[in-house]
Order: sequence, then structure tokens, then C-alpha cells
Amino acid sequence: MSHPSLLSAIRAGSKAVLQSSSLQQLLEVVLAFGNYMNKGQRGNAFGFKISSLNKIADTKSSIDKNITLLHYLITVVEKKYPKVLRLHEELRDIPQAAKVNMTELEKEINTLRSGLRAVETELDFQKSQVQQTGDKFVSVVSQFITLASFSFSDVEDLLMEAKELFSKAVKHFGEDTDKIQPDEFFGIFDQFLQAVTEAKQENENMRRRKEEEERRARMEAQLKEQRERERKARKAKETGEESGEFDDLVSALRSGEVFDKDLTKLKRNRKRITNQLADSGRERPVTKLNF
Repeated sequence: MSHPSLLSAIRAGSKAVLQSSSLQQLLEVVLAFGNYMNKGQRGNAFGFKISSLNKIADTKSSIDKNITLLHYLITVVEKKYPKVLRLHEELRDIPQAAKVNMTELEKEINTLRSGLRAVETELDFQKSQVQQTGDKFVSVVSQFITLASFSFSDVEDLLMEAKELFSKAVKHFGEDTDKIQPDEFFGIFDQFLQAVTEAKQENENMRRRKEEEERRARMEAQLKEQRERERKARKAKETGEESGEFDDLVSALRSGEVFDKDLTKLKRNRKRITNQLADSGRERPVTKLNF
């Protein structure tokens, strides 16, 4: 990236953290969480170091080590403060600003300044010398110096504005401007934004897995219930058939029909036996044989 681009990134990043309403509200929620968790110890704090933001992802649940305070924070924010989720949109300039080291950038700009002055000094020296015919050094370099001076003047203005805005942003979050560089300052927010994105995705994955498990549980419960109904229906049918036969017998006993049938059968049996005995008692005719 060019120097103007780097300076513009610092300027844009500084404005973003200063003007982001989503970031401000999120930090208020984080502070409320911290005061609640530290109730009776270090509660009722009025603020916290921005470096503490990235410790939220390291605070794990005592029940499930895969769930952190950040996962819970995002869940609460999604339900109670959904507008805060515009955080990434409002802080879209942070990743670029996190790549800039102001100390190194100023060194490079100072090098350019020194180089430009060296060219101006050489130009002044050449102007004081007798110009040879066809020598275009003075005219060409003079034109270059004019354009370079304007461009460098813009860079210096950008540098001044970027430093002022960065200093304002650092002080706004209670940090020391002499001890923190843009890459470190904006890097904290950049890392936090990445952690939020990952935690949101993990929450969504967990939500989908839970829904899938609940769906399977419902299907298994329905299948189990259906099988139980079928089993009861089969049992009821078998019981009904046995009960039907018993009921028919009871009905026949009550009506006496069973006795009538048995008595008739008994009479028929007795008559058949009597007839058989009578037939056997009669003398059979003897067939005369002629020899």
C-alpha cells in the first residue's frame, strides 16, 4: 500500500471506532457482564482495558469447555440488541488500519522528506552553475520538485490528520498514545471481530445440531408411539377374539342353548346304541349249504 493509503486507513479506522454506535453498545454489554461476574470482588467498574476484549473468548464454560463467554455474549446480543450485529459493517476499515505501524511509516515519510530536500539542494547547486547547451537537468528536475512538493505536502497533511485522529481514538478508550501503535490498537479490534465471526458461526452450527437432534428425537418418539399403538391394537384384537368366544359360550349357557344341543346329541347317541344292540340280538338267518 502507498503511504497515502496507509494514512487513510489509520484515519478511517480511528473514525470508525470513535463513531460506531454498535461498538459502544457492545462494550457496555461486556462491562455489564464483567461487573456481574465480578460481583462482590471487583464489580461496579466504570470501564476496562480494550485488551480484555480478547480474553472473553478464553473464558470457558464450566459445563461445556467448547462454549465460551463470547458464545453466550453473542447469543444475548442477538436476542436483546440485534442492531449491534452491524458491528462488522461499521468497523470494516479496521483490518486495513491494523496493518499500519505508525513508527515505521513516519520513518519512511522522513526518508522521503530528506530525499526531496537533497534533490532541492542539488537543483539549487545546478542552477548556480553555468548551464551547458542542451542540458535539461534544471528544467526537468524543477518540474519534478514542484509536483513532488505538492504530493509530499498532501502526505504530510494526511499524516498530521491521521495522528490526531488516532491519538483521539486511543485516548477515548483510555489508552496511552505513547505506548500503543496503530497495528496493536486496531489489531485488538480486528482480532475481536474475527473471534465474533467465528463464535457466531459456531453458535449457528450448534443451533443446527440441536435442531437436528430434536428432530430425530421427535421422529424416534413418534415411531415408538406408532409401534406401541400397533402392538396394543394387535393385543386388543387377540384379546377381543378370545373374549368373543368366551362371550358366545356364556351367552349359550345363559340361554340354555348349549344344553339343548348336548341333550339332543345325547339322545341321538343313545338311540343309535340301542338300535345297534337290538340288531345284534336278533337271530340271523342261516344259509343252507348243500354238499
